[in-house]
Amino acid sequence: MNASPNDRYGPDVLSTDWRAPKGGRATPVVAERGLVVEDATTGWCGAVIAVEKAGGMQVVHLEDRRGRVKGFPLGPGFLYEGRPAILTAPTPASTSAALAAARTADQRTASGSRAVAGHTARVALGSRIFVEGRHDAELVEKVWGDDLRVEGVVVEMLDGVDDLSAVIRDFAPTSQRRLGVLVDHLVPGTKESRIVQEARALKPWRDYVCIVGHPYVDVWQSVRPARLGLTQWPTIPRGTSWKHGILEHLGWPHETQTDVAIGWKRILGSVRSYADLEPELLGRVEELIDFVTVGRSG
Repeated sequence: MNASPNDRYGPDVLSTDWRAPKGGRATPVVAERGLVVEDATTGWCGAVIAVEKAGGMQVVHLEDRRGRVKGFPLGPGFLYEGRPAILTAPTPASTSAALAAARTADQRTASGSRAVAGHTARVALGSRIFVEGRHDAELVEKVWGDDLRVEGVVVEMLDGVDDLSAVIRDFAPTSQRRLGVLVDHLVPGTKESRIVQEARALKPWRDYVCIVGHPYVDVWQSVRPARLGLTQWPTIPRGTSWKHGILEHLGWPHETQTDVAIGWKRILGSVRSYADLEPELLGRVEELIDFVTVGRSG
């Protein structure tokens, strides 16, 4: 029976799961290889690398971001994506499902688009997408490279955006030769926002230029932190190089530019598809691709 509007006692509290903990009840999750979970008791966070029997019980082995491996009893006591989870052993059925999903994934590009079999790259369009630096370009290539080759779109690097207006003037975009630009840390009140506002107003090119950005200090942050065994990207104190600070937090070598380059390769290597990136970057890159390919026939 529904409670009347004047029923000051409300619905029957016993009709709901009133004993449920605030974090919600634990749900079963298959401990497939690569699944990232956290042991709720110790805080150990890592990816599943194996499930085996040991000492008369089933044990799940988790590898953390530093390459250390630790075993835990399979069952309750874990967190998956911040929620309580009961890890269960993979079954032949779940393994087959994982293989089927992998085969399906193989038919799609890293961006989630359907792969085009036997397609050769188009002759490059006159249109271009510019990104701020090498790491941005490498991340776009890894996730959207197949799509860009099908569309004939070339991605080029800028050395920052301080001279963005001059870049636009030099490129001189037209309706048939459009320009898309991806800007790091494009948030209100920043130097980048002022530069972009000026560049967007340039005549006669403003209708043929699309400038978008993501809110991250660096494109590294567009990688979901769970891919590195983190719950969130850390805050780096002022005065500390952001990338060096991130690598130090991860426990990786961080003193030199070579360390930074190697660290980025490890981060980039953790990206398998668009699902490993934050939506704030995904939407902006898709917007640029759509803009520079407008009017392109199949």
